[in-house]
Formats: sequence, structure tokens, C-alpha cells
Amino acid sequence: MIPKKASHVRIENASRGGQLAARARVANRVWSRLVGLLGRSKLSPGEGLVIAPGSAIHTFFMRMSIDVVFMDKQGEVVKTAINVKPFRMVACPLRTRYTLELPVGVIEQTQTAVGDRIEVFAA
Repeated sequence: MIPKKASHVRIENASRGGQLAARARVANRVWSRLVGLLGRSKLSPGEGLVIAPGSAIHTFFMRMSIDVVFMDKQGEVVKTAINVKPFRMVACPLRTRYTLELPVGVIEQTQTAVGDRIEVFAA
């Protein structure tokens, strides 16, 4: 689902026709997954972070709330979490392969829901 060697991707909800992120950074190495969004004070509209592989996430030591979309290896949404505040943990279904962290409001604006198919393109 994530193009090999891509450092940034564009993410769309193919089921509903909305764009989740125009330019999402890919965290596919141990260090980049560990650091994630730490140190950021906000995500601008169109930004995001794809954690691959990514299952459960936390927002410990983060300075912002985020929306989170959990997807399986085919890109199907298996869970969403809206407005996750700092210092929280979010568990996910076992079949989760990718986690997408987004600015608060994106899930609601795009009406992304469990069962939707997400497509990822090189940015």
C-alpha cells in the first residue's frame, strides 16, 4: 500500500472521494516510528503521518490532539479515533497494518468510517 522508498505520500478515501492528506510523511523505520509527531506543536491542513507498520499509538508528550485512522494491509479502515488528546493511548484491531495521524477534524470532514478503502499515492 505504501510506495517503496516514498518519504511523503498523498492519501485519499476512495470510498467517499475525499482527500485525507495532501502530503503525509512516512514513518517506516524504527526511529521515525518512535519519534512520530513528537516535538510538533501542530499539523497544518493537508499534513499527516503514516506509521508503517503501525498498530497501537500513544500521544504521550505530544502538544496537540490528532485524528487517527487505522488500516489493514489492503487499505481498509478498521478503526478511527477522533480528537485524541495528548497523553492518551489508542489500541487497535489486530489486523491493523498502517496508522494515519491527521489534524483534528479530518475524519469528520471527509466522513471517513470503518470499511472505507484508502488509497496511497507517491507525493
